[in-house]
Amino acid sequence: MKVADVFKWKNPEIRALHLTWIAFYITFFVWFGMAPLASSMLKSLDWLTPDDIKLFAIANVALTIPARIIVGMALDRWGPRRVFSVLLVVMALPALFFAFGDSRVQLLVSRLVLSSIGASFVVGIHMTAMWFKPKDIGFAEGFYAGWGNFGSAAAAMSLPAIAIHIFGGPEGWRWAIASSALIMAAYGVYYWFAISDGPPGTVHHKPKKASAMEVSTWADMIKLILWTIPMVGVLGILVWRIEDMGYLSATGATVCYVVIALVVLYQIIQILRVNVPILKKGVPEDDKYPFNSVAALNSTYFANFGAELAVVSMLPMFFELTWGLTPTTAGIIAASFAFVNLVARPMGGLVSDRLGNRRFVMLAYMFGIGVGFLMMGLMSEKWPLLVAVAVTVACSVFVQGAEGATFGIIPSIKRRITGQISGMAGAYGNVGAVCYLTLYTFVSPSQFFMIIAAGAFISFALCFVWLKEPEGAFSEEYYVSSVDRELEALRQQEVTIK
Repeated sequence: MKVADVFKWKNPEIRALHLTWIAFYITFFVWFGMAPLASSMLKSLDWLTPDDIKLFAIANVALTIPARIIVGMALDRWGPRRVFSVLLVVMALPALFFAFGDSRVQLLVSRLVLSSIGASFVVGIHMTAMWFKPKDIGFAEGFYAGWGNFGSAAAAMSLPAIAIHIFGGPEGWRWAIASSALIMAAYGVYYWFAISDGPPGTVHHKPKKASAMEVSTWADMIKLILWTIPMVGVLGILVWRIEDMGYLSATGATVCYVVIALVVLYQIIQILRVNVPILKKGVPEDDKYPFNSVAALNSTYFANFGAELAVVSMLPMFFELTWGLTPTTAGIIAASFAFVNLVARPMGGLVSDRLGNRRFVMLAYMFGIGVGFLMMGLMSEKWPLLVAVAVTVACSVFVQGAEGATFGIIPSIKRRITGQISGMAGAYGNVGAVCYLTLYTFVSPSQFFMIIAAGAFISFALCFVWLKEPEGAFSEEYYVSSVDRELEALRQQEVTIK
C-alpha cells in the first residue's frame, strides 16, 4: 500500500478506512474535550479546584480499561460495525451529562462513565484489520489511529475558541462540549448504515469462547492471569485517590475494593474455564502462538499510549502555567504533541511494513520515547518557548510512531483473537495513563516526564527479551491454522442447517 492510495476514495477498503478514522476522531474529540477547557471551568465554577481537575483527568481514562476488555469480547461476537455505532450513540449521554453537570460528584461520575469511550480505539483497529491484508496492515492501522488520535489535538486547538467566540459567556464551555456530543451521536447512526464488517465474502474468524483469551500452554495461562490482574486492579488506585480527596466515604471505598476484587476473580475463573479444557485436549502445533509477544506489546502500549493520554491531559495547563500563556495559546501549543499524529503514527506503521522487521522498529521507537521524555523532563520557563515546542514535537513523533508499530504487529499474532489482543493491549494503554496521572498528582511536571521516560526504557528491555517477529507478518493473507479451518467448517454447517 502506498501513501497515495489513501486518496482513492472509491476503493471500498479506503472508504472504510476514512469512515472509521472519522468515527475514532470524533470520539477522541469528545473524550479529551475537558483538558483545553479546564481553566475556563475553574473560572466559571467557583467551587471547582485544580485538584478536582487532576482527579477528573484520572477518571477520564479509568473505565476505558474494563471497557476495552468488554468491547474486545463484543467485537469477536458482534463485529466492529455494530459495536462502533452503538458506542458512538450511547457515549453521547455521559458527555451531555458532564456538559451540564452542576456539582463535583456529577462531573466526576459523568467523566468516569465517559471514559468508556476510549474503547473506540480497539473497535477501529479490528475494523481496519478486517479490510486490509497483513502486508499493508501497519500503514492502514497507523493511518487510522494517527488521524483518529488527532481528534484530541483538534479539541485542544478549537474548543477554547468555540467556547469563547461562538457560544461566549461563562457557560460557553458547556455548550462547546454538548455540541460535540450531539455530532458524535449523529455520526454513530450514519456509521451503522455506511459500512460493513469487511469486504463481501470476508470470513469473520471468531474465537472458540469470547469470555477469555485462548492460550497455547499452561505456562501462558499463568502469564495471562498475571497480566489480567492489573487491568482491573489498577482501578483500586483511582478509588484510593477519590476517597483521599473526600469524594467517597471509607465504607463506599471498601465496597468498591470488594467489587474490583470480585471482577478480577471472575476474570480469572473465565480464563480457567476457557483454557483448561483446551490445554487438556492439547493445542495443535500450527495453532500455537507466543503469549510473551502479547505481554511485550501490553508493555509498549502502557509506555507509549499511556504516556500520550497522561501528557495530553496535563500539557495545556503545563504550558499555560510554565510560560504564562493564555488558555487558547497554551491549548494550541500543547496540541502540537497530538498534532504530529497525522504523520508520525502512519509513518510508524509504514516503517513497520517496509523495513521487513517489525520487532526492530518497535525497539527503536521505544528507545526514542525514553530519550524524548528525558529531554522534556529538563524543560523549564528558562527555555525559549520555540525550543520547548520543538522538543515536545520530536518526542511525540516517537510516541505516536511506537503506537503505530505496536498495532502493526498485533493483527499478525493470532488472527482468531485479534479483538481480544487489541483489547488487552489497548487496556494497558489506559493502565499506563491511570498510573502516570496518579503519580502526576504527587510530583512536579519535570519529575513526571522523567518517570514516563523510565517506563519507556523498561518496556524496551521487555521487548528485547520477549517480543518475537510474528509468523506471516508480511504475507498477502493472514495465517490460518488447522483449528481456524475446523471452526469455520463448523460455522458453515450451522448456517446450512438453519
